[in-house]
Amino acid sequence: MPVHRSIPMRKCTGCNEMKPKKELVRVVKSPEGEISIDLTGKKPGRGAYVCRDAACLAKARKAKRLERAFSCDIPDDVYDSMEEVLNNE
Repeated sequence: MPVHRSIPMRKCTGCNEMKPKKELVRVVKSPEGEISIDLTGKKPGRGAYVCRDAACLAKARKAKRLERAFSCDIPDDVYDSMEEVLNNE
């Protein structure tokens, strides 16, 4: 009998939809307070997830959902660099 493995689900901070973890990109706040995109999903720190779509990142930015998830202000240049990474992916 085959073993049924559960697929880890995470909620996108942009569109608020539950999706498989592999379909999302992790945004991480390191212990030093640096915020960046974690394409591997293995960086240490607090994580939040966003769809691989610039529109979802824009929604999360407009509603300040990442600021709420990380309990800190996020500079505009960090958002701009995240948009570049998502567009180049």
